[in-house]
Amino acid sequence: MGSRAGAPAIVVADELETRYRAGDTDERILVLGALDRIVAEQPAPDLVRAVGVDLVRDALRTNDPRLVAAAMGPFAGRHLGDHDWRHGVVKLVFMGVPLTGVARLDERADDELARMAEDLAEERAAAGRPIPDDLRALLPAAADASHETGR
Repeated sequence: MGSRAGAPAIVVADELETRYRAGDTDERILVLGALDRIVAEQPAPDLVRAVGVDLVRDALRTNDPRLVAAAMGPFAGRHLGDHDWRHGVVKLVFMGVPLTGVARLDERADDELARMAEDLAEERAAAGRPIPDDLRALLPAAADASHETGR
């Protein structure tokens, strides 16, 4: 995506929306990957930021692991609301996608994310399924120890 610095925000927002909606998966991944840079280039970024959040939310509703992973990049780390961000993290774990690409994970992880991770770990343990390392890393220390011992 070419630099649109200086273009009116409405033009940039429309271009992002069009490229994402009309694009194939690879094009959508490119748009999601460029959002943070494009918003930073805007003198009045609010409209572009709002469109970006909508596009990220759309990607998080898909079942394509590549789109979900791309959605949780730097733009989401800075601009996605806590609720949607947490659900994106948990969805990646559920899909078996490593959390290494989640921007600002250490900064944004909170008690609610730990609770959600604990719920998922309990579901997996009850179903006799393994608890992935990325999920284990999100658990509070006490819950992690009880899951390891099977209590």
